[in-house]
Amino acid sequence: MENVTILLGLLFIWILVYGVMSLGRSKNKKRLAPGPFPLPIIGNLHLLGDKPHISLAKLSKIHGPIMNLKLGQINTVVISSSVLAREVMQKRDLAFANRSVADALRARNHSDFSVVFLPVNSRWRTLRKIMNSNIFSGNKLDANQHLRTKKIQELVDHCHKSAKNGETVDIGRAAFRTSLNLLSNTIFSKDLSDPFSDSAKEFKDLVWSIMVEAGKPNLVDYFPFLVKIDPQGIRRRMTDHFTKILDLMSGLIDERLKERKLRNHANVDVLDALLNISHDSPEELDRNLIEQMCLDLFAAGTDTTSNTLEWAMAELLQNPHILEKAQEELAQMIGRGKLVDEADIAQLPYLRCIVKETLRIHPALPFLIPRKVEEDVELCGYIVPKDSQVLVNVWAIGRDSGLWENPLVFKPERFLESEIDVRGQDFELIPFGAGRRICPGLPLAIRMIPVALGSLLNTFNWKLQGGIAPKDLDMEEKFGITLGKAQPLLATPIPL
Repeated sequence: MENVTILLGLLFIWILVYGVMSLGRSKNKKRLAPGPFPLPIIGNLHLLGDKPHISLAKLSKIHGPIMNLKLGQINTVVISSSVLAREVMQKRDLAFANRSVADALRARNHSDFSVVFLPVNSRWRTLRKIMNSNIFSGNKLDANQHLRTKKIQELVDHCHKSAKNGETVDIGRAAFRTSLNLLSNTIFSKDLSDPFSDSAKEFKDLVWSIMVEAGKPNLVDYFPFLVKIDPQGIRRRMTDHFTKILDLMSGLIDERLKERKLRNHANVDVLDALLNISHDSPEELDRNLIEQMCLDLFAAGTDTTSNTLEWAMAELLQNPHILEKAQEELAQMIGRGKLVDEADIAQLPYLRCIVKETLRIHPALPFLIPRKVEEDVELCGYIVPKDSQVLVNVWAIGRDSGLWENPLVFKPERFLESEIDVRGQDFELIPFGAGRRICPGLPLAIRMIPVALGSLLNTFNWKLQGGIAPKDLDMEEKFGITLGKAQPLLATPIPL
């Protein structure tokens, strides 16, 4: 009883102090956005749950599209509307341009060298320019189109082999192998996995582990004084994961340097371009930066693409009438049984609508990459305090009934008469972000995803494993930095 009295006394004192502090903030005209009342010490952490994107979307219905929370010691502002997303990422882009870096991503000092997590400074501008010019420019992507065609053909061949043996295909894993080998051929001119076996499983699990560790709640992120303790071991495990990938990258670079020294290697791929820059301007790009850039590319470019393909196929298998309509368009425009070429996408409006609808309802990164303000910023009459973490809940925006009719229904037709696109100008649909921190890989993603999806639809009919009825397909999400399917999509291909 005595302990209860003490606790109640402490709670009363805390509420009193909190009230006085709130009055002080009011007098200083620091009007914070509305939000749930924080508990002592933990603040609002207890409200996050294991699917924070859903929890915060529900809270925004109560507290509004700009919401202030206290997550442990960290002030967090959550944006849940397209109007405010535009303010943050376009009109006030520079004020919100820097990143809130999770402690896990400081492993191997990755955040100090990563174009994803660096603040907007000279190093970030240099790396971003190198990446845009040597990997994701239109000319570079056009030059590598044959690689993408080859990898899509290997994906289709893998499905043919499974069909011949009467086996199911793990769509996510097959799509991951395709994404992995596409990137590895673009960067290193070689496959990192056998396209006809599951040898990419270890690498996929490694990348997924990185996404999970980076996305899971970490006490250090909410209570920075715990940084030296790493109580959950997240940074330690992330260090192991990063080390494995960086060692692999280092070995591939060593191999290439030997080939170049023997003068029996032509400049053919991204690695050669990066090594040339490093040789000519080592102050701009050294070996460590090359390795860290490769880590960024593989971590960001494989799991996100394969998740999107898996979600698209899952939605189509759950909605057979949409699948049939897509196959009819493909048969009419390019002929049944053919691979889809990148040049075909322009004449396949329904397929493009399916991709947009998938990205609307299943954005790969539900909060994009968290941002951070370096000083007090006024936003729509509220103050976002210095050092606040800023989350843009694109998952909530994509399901906003004020923007979308029947938002929980998968309906590609909603985009047929709409000019809304995913390139960062239409804030109702920003799965790749917007502004100066928009995903640099967007140009590759919008080429690859419809081609891979269209090719799978145009060469096979698909049946869910075990005769599962479409309405019974498990569509549960698994939360990390990326949103994957909790249960892998297993389907049997039937050649057309």
